[in-house]
Formats: sequence, structure tokens, C-alpha cells
Amino acid sequence: MNLFGVMDVSGSALSAERLRAEVVAANMANAETTQTPQGGPYRRQHVVFESEAPSFADAFADQGISEAAYTGNGAVGNGFSGAGFPGDDVFAEAEGNVGGVTIAAVVQDKANGLRRYDPQHPDADKDGYVSYPDINPLTEMVDLMSANRAYGLNSSAVQATKAMIGSSLDIMKA
Repeated sequence: MNLFGVMDVSGSALSAERLRAEVVAANMANAETTQTPQGGPYRRQHVVFESEAPSFADAFADQGISEAAYTGNGAVGNGFSGAGFPGDDVFAEAEGNVGGVTIAAVVQDKANGLRRYDPQHPDADKDGYVSYPDINPLTEMVDLMSANRAYGLNSSAVQATKAMIGSSLDIMKA
């Protein structure tokens, strides 16, 4: 991987963490929403991340190597036997394809909402209970802080990469 590849990986993480922070903000903003256009209370949302990096098995499969060959259950040998190992090309290719992170989905929480007795509320049922979203502000704050930290770390990685590129250019000038 070259230095610009590192920036691509960090850039994908920055985008993913930004969306995660937006989803947390939406959850907190709708913590008291009892009626949505779809009907019923707002449902908490989660962001599901997915790696862009190929799996170990996929990298071998791309080279035409069966699972039996690298697990030691096949005719090729016991897997990592040194020079001439059929997976050498896989490792060389994998270095250029580290990948980043993508958003696989934004899913709704399946937990039932909270019921509170409030007979004066316009969305109260016949027994006087209102359904509220099951959103805990502490949980949301922890998620927001985690997204903030991950965003900051990836931002630092981008800054470090920029510094390395600048230093490399300075070396080439000399």
C-alpha cells in the first residue's frame, strides 16, 4: 500500500464515523417522538460497518487456491511451508488491497418501546399509556463519544500521512 492508500482507508473511516455520529444525533433528537409518519414511536437506529478488505479465504480463492490447500487438509501440503508456497502471490496482492470501511446498513432497533402512563397525552391509548422510543441518552452519548474518538484518530492518521508525504518530497528535493 502506498501513502495515498492510507489516506483512502482513513477517508473511508472518516465518512463512516460521520454518518454514525449523525445517526446518534437523530436518535437523541427523537428520544421523545411518539408518532412518526409510518405510525408508532420512533425506533432507535444502528449503523453497521463492513470491511472493504477481502477476507483471507477470498484472497486465496481469487488465486485459485482451495481452502483444503491452505488449511493443510489438501494435497498441496500443510499450508505455510516456506519458499514456493502457492499463496505467496496472495500475500503480495493483499498488500495492495487493504481496504477501508463502508456502511453495510443502517438498521432499526427491534426492541419494544417504553410505555409510560400519561392519559393527557394525545397519543395515549385507551388505557392512558403512551409508547416512547427505547432510547437511553447515556448509551447514545457513549456511541457519540466513540464515533468522535474514532473520527479524531483517523483525522490524526491523515495528518501523519500528509506529514510523511511532505517529508518524502523534501527528501527528493535534496
